[in-house]
Amino acid sequence: MSRRFKIKKKAIKARALQDADNSPTQDTRVTRSKQLILKVTWDLLSENGLGGVSVDEIARRSGVAKTTIYRHWATRSDLLIDACSQISATQEVPNKGNLKADITALMNDLAHMLRTARWSSVLPSVMDNAERDPAIAEVHSRLQRIHAAPFRVVIDRAIKTKEIPQSSDPAVLIAALVGPLFYRRWFSREPLDGKFIKTVIANVLD
Repeated sequence: MSRRFKIKKKAIKARALQDADNSPTQDTRVTRSKQLILKVTWDLLSENGLGGVSVDEIARRSGVAKTTIYRHWATRSDLLIDACSQISATQEVPNKGNLKADITALMNDLAHMLRTARWSSVLPSVMDNAERDPAIAEVHSRLQRIHAAPFRVVIDRAIKTKEIPQSSDPAVLIAALVGPLFYRRWFSREPLDGKFIKTVIANVLD
């Protein structure tokens, strides 16, 4: 067998291996593997916070080799940031005809999520790590923007329709509305019930 033929044969084999790596089946396996790793990471975050998550434990629970995990994410921090980015706290923007009704709907929905959603137990750990890790701080900022977005929409709408004064500051109103909910969830741990929500709304809007 000539040297030229051997080289050509090796090139064909290498191309075939590359095609196999890029095949739909390979892509599906990679996607499934990443989803499993993220799910296990999220489970650990929910149980222990950011500080209680190790790549060793992720590999043990998921059955995915550490080498594979590090192939998808160069560092543990990259994986944690990706997992935290999966947190979903979006709310639909209501349009019930007046600001008070819209705010009441948003407040009740947010209170329900704070009582039941898994991200509500993870967020304090995100907040703590955000003090020291700029990447986690950006994740935290993004989550806060998500929380505030629907409130800003209904408040801006009320300003445009002159339901509330043009001088109203949406950021101040949002802080005054949602702040007490977060305080009760993580600090006083008192009930996030309808009576409390009505009192907060009355204090801010009336």
